[in-house]
This record gives sequence, C-alpha cells and structure tokens, in this order.
Amino acid sequence: MSKIKTAFFCRNCGAQSPKWIGKCPSCNEWNTYVEEIIQREKSALEKSVSGLTGKKSAPVLLADITSSDEQRIIIPDLEMNRVLGGGLVHGSLVLLGGEPGIGKSTLLLQMALKMSGTKILYVTGEESERQIRMRAERLEGKNEQLFILTETSLDNIFTALVQLQPQIVIIDSVQTVHTGDLDSLAGSIPQIKEGAAELQRYSKQNDVPVFLIGHITKDGMIAGPKVLEHMVDTVLQFEGDRHHVYRIIRPLKNRFGSTNELGIYEMTGTGLREVNNPSEVLVTHHDEPLNGIAIAATLEGIRPLMIETQALVSSAVYGTPQRSCTGFDLRRLNMLLAVLEKRCGFRLGAKDVFLNLAGGIRIEDPALDLAVACAIRSSADDIAIPMRTCFSGEVGLSGEIRPVQRIEQRIAEAEKLGYTQMFISKNNLKGLGRNRNWNIELVPVAMLEEVFNVLPVASIQSQ
Repeated sequence: MSKIKTAFFCRNCGAQSPKWIGKCPSCNEWNTYVEEIIQREKSALEKSVSGLTGKKSAPVLLADITSSDEQRIIIPDLEMNRVLGGGLVHGSLVLLGGEPGIGKSTLLLQMALKMSGTKILYVTGEESERQIRMRAERLEGKNEQLFILTETSLDNIFTALVQLQPQIVIIDSVQTVHTGDLDSLAGSIPQIKEGAAELQRYSKQNDVPVFLIGHITKDGMIAGPKVLEHMVDTVLQFEGDRHHVYRIIRPLKNRFGSTNELGIYEMTGTGLREVNNPSEVLVTHHDEPLNGIAIAATLEGIRPLMIETQALVSSAVYGTPQRSCTGFDLRRLNMLLAVLEKRCGFRLGAKDVFLNLAGGIRIEDPALDLAVACAIRSSADDIAIPMRTCFSGEVGLSGEIRPVQRIEQRIAEAEKLGYTQMFISKNNLKGLGRNRNWNIELVPVAMLEEVFNVLPVASIQSQ
C-alpha cells in the first residue's frame, strides 16, 4: 500500500491543522477546514499510467520549439467544433457544466456515437449500462468503438484506461469520482480536486483529451472548488430553458480558442440537432405587424444573430410598478427606462414593463439597446414597427446612439434574411465599405429621438 500523508487546510486563509477543527484559529471562520493529500508514494497503477508514453519533461529553449499548427481532432458536431476553437486538442481537459436535465450527458453521448471508428471510453457514475443503452438507441449515430464503464472508483477507472488505451475519455460526472486515499465522501471538495488532478495528469502525459461533466450549484456556478476551473483547459456552459427546445453552449474559458463563440442546438426526440442558421428560428414570422416587437441584429462571437425582442407596457395595478425581463439584463433595462423617461419624455414611472427575448436565449450584446427601446415605445404607444425593419445600436445615458462593432456582418445577415430597413448609428457609417452596394436601406441616427420621429410614419405606411 502507498504511504499517504494528509492534513487539513482552511479554505479561507490557508492555515494548516493535523486534524479537523470547526473554527479556524487564524481567521475565526467556521467549517472551512478540508482534507488534502500532502505526500504519498506512487502506486504501481499510477506508474503504469504515467509510463504509457514514456514522456519525460526537460527544459527546452523557446527558439527550439516548433510553431507548426497542431492537428486537432475534428468532431462531426460543427457547433462543438466552433465552440472548442476548431476541433478537440490532444491532451486537453474540457469541463462541461449545466443545470440538471439540460442535456449534458445526451450531448457528449451523441458526440461519441457520431465519431465512428474512434475508440472512446464513456465512464458513468450516475447511470447503469442499460440506461445508457436505452438513451443511445434513440440518438443518431453508431460507433462500434464506444465502450461504457459504470464505475466511480478512480483506481478502477485507471485500470480500465491502461487496458483499453482509448483515444477520448468522457467522465460523467466528476462529482461522482472518488479515490480511496481520502476518507471524505464523493462530491466533497477534496475528492473533486484530487480526482480532477489525477485525470489532468493522465490527459497531459498521454495526449488523450478528457471530457468532464460537472454539476452546478443553485447560483449557477460549477460545484466544487474554484481550482477545478483553473485546472482544466476549457470550461463550457450548457444552458437553456427546459421549457424551450433550444439549448446554447458557450465557452467560459478556452486556452485554445475564443471565448466569444456560441453553439445552438434544438432538442428533438432523436437527440440534439445542430441549428446552422439560428436567425430563422429565433425570429417569429407574423402575418401582420404587432406592437411591442422589434428585431435586433446582434453578434455572438463571429456569428451574427437576428433576435426578436418582445416588450409589454401596461398600467401598474399595484402601487409599485413591476420590471421583469427574460434573456436580458434587468439593470440594463432599468437604465434604458430611465433614458426614455429623462431624454425622450416618456412617462413610464407608473407602468409595468415586461421584456422577453424570443426562443429562451440570453444575449449580452449592447447592440440590443436600440431594439429594446423601440419595442418598449411600440408597446407603450400601440404603434407597430414594420416587419422588415431591424435595429443595431447601443444607447448611451444622454440618449445618443453609439456605434457597435462588426456592423458589416450584422448588415449582411439582415440583408440575407430579407430585411429592407435597418437603423444604425451615424458613426458606424465611417467604417462601412464605400464601394459596396447594400440591398437594404440604412437609416443612420445620432439620437434616440430621431428614431422615434421616423418610426411612426414608417409604421403607418406599412399598415
């Protein structure tokens, strides 16, 4: 047996104690001591795992390192490839988090089924082999080299890794993995930290990419120590409303690509379907113009999106007016309401304002401001905005329309989807190519009042 030496450390100040104590004598915080391994000998299993490739670290001059592009593993899932930065990097550790039942296991199992000919080990500590088989039968894809292991012991998992030597490893989930070297229960902070550290060591030494599925807390953060997110190479957030069919995957951290990318899926009876053109599914097609609806040309990473913003303004029944929004920052909404009241003369202090982004998607692009303000004004005055009109601009505190980045991509997306009129900032005209002829009318505006002076006339003509 390996010689193991453990100690207890305070998560708040780092004080050390040979045994667990309730109150830290250094910082006077309660229940902050957790057990950690500080010294142990390598077991025969760990030596065999680290010796699969025979790699030994040695100092290398920076000038001697070749800068050739590394070959990535191309995944059949185009959305996952985009989010990862162009494919899966050898020896990378990817952490996928999300709410319970959102589809994390379905996403990775479907990805493994589509990678035909790739030897993949799917380790599950939450479901049985029969449950995995039932889920795989309704998903698209078939991989003859997909192996399923129902195990939670880290030692037994490493034994299977040594025997199988897979090309990709999926752990579902990291909170269920435990090692016998610690006395704490599975899911505790020491167990998660130790399990992730061993899997990271295996991944780096053998150039095998490892996917970790992680649980989240009620605050939306990944459960476990914050060091878990620092240890992995990529942190992916799988989000969406379970009452809607669309799911979004976005990177919170990515050492091998951009963190501004976005992948969109649609939940169907046969699994998750990639949404190649999300603008068509995020915009509802109406037979006639409706008040309170405005279309925004937004940008998520390098992907332009057309988002339908829906606003409802009504008289407050109770003393305090309600402010509610779905998919949009509530503080940003309050700021826009203050600008509308102060700069444009709208009386919204005694009105209930409800805002919703169609499709259950959440967007943080400031270019949404102009569409949100126009949707609120449309609902308040019962004036419908033309169906083929869209907006892209940030609203400042003085009511000015500020320019947004990559305006040409937004205009091209609106033009492709058949929009005939687009309101943009006057300052965005300076960056547009003069030689290009757009098949869409660009309406440059400098202040919010200018937009409202043009919109009523256009709305009456459209109806």
